[in-house]
Amino acid sequence: MITGVLIITCRMAAASAISHLFPSASAAYCRLPARSEPSFVSLSIYFPGSCSPPSVQRRSAAFRRRDLLGGIIFVSVLWTESQESKAREVEVGSYLPPFPLDPSFVLFRATHTDTPALRAGNVQPYEFILPPSWKQTRVANILSGNYCQPKCAEPWVEVKFEDEKQGKVQVVASPLIRLTNKPNATIEDIGSPEKVIASLGPFVTGNTFDSDELLETSIEKHGNQTYYSYLLETPYASTGSHNLAKATAKGSTLILFVASANDKQWPSSQKTLKAMVDSFQV
Repeated sequence: MITGVLIITCRMAAASAISHLFPSASAAYCRLPARSEPSFVSLSIYFPGSCSPPSVQRRSAAFRRRDLLGGIIFVSVLWTESQESKAREVEVGSYLPPFPLDPSFVLFRATHTDTPALRAGNVQPYEFILPPSWKQTRVANILSGNYCQPKCAEPWVEVKFEDEKQGKVQVVASPLIRLTNKPNATIEDIGSPEKVIASLGPFVTGNTFDSDELLETSIEKHGNQTYYSYLLETPYASTGSHNLAKATAKGSTLILFVASANDKQWPSSQKTLKAMVDSFQV
């Protein structure tokens, strides 16, 4: 027989999951913390042999086993998310190497283990530069493509970085099947720069895209790889009123690099953001 006390501390964002994992636990034992700690809630599950209320002790053995297993899974998920968040709170300059051509930047080079899509082989490794003061931010699991790899039908976010004074960047990946029926198509096979951005514009702005927001396009080649570049003025975008983007296709995926800034950030950061976008390659 299992005896003891299982105490779980979790984020309020996940509080709704507790009721599904522990349906037989009494709500009376869910203790909200002081106002100084609004993001946590503690839930204590008592097992026979502890000083638990009689109503809880009367639960069947089946309920107790289910709650214990659910608790182990729940704690595991929270621990993983906590470690990921903690690992990404530092400035990238503390762990990324300087960019050889310009030491005022550092080089981010994705590996085959960095994201769910890279691990699944759906995305080829990519790289770009960024200022050392920037920080990597966690991509929500639902946006990362973690649940649909290796056969995602919709675009997902690979990585995100930001600096509150300069803006933010992200890498978005889209399965080619969403854009063309031709396997292993190049970006030229998909269409013109205008056609590509018409399909992917909402993933640049975070909401909607109007062709009038497109100010400039350009095409460049690096070896056998073709890239489309964009300058957009997007006053209603959730990502920011100024956006730069660069896209290419390789394998079964189209990769989009987006740099965004609001009106306050743009005057001083546009040169830096452009350098970051120009450096992007797969």
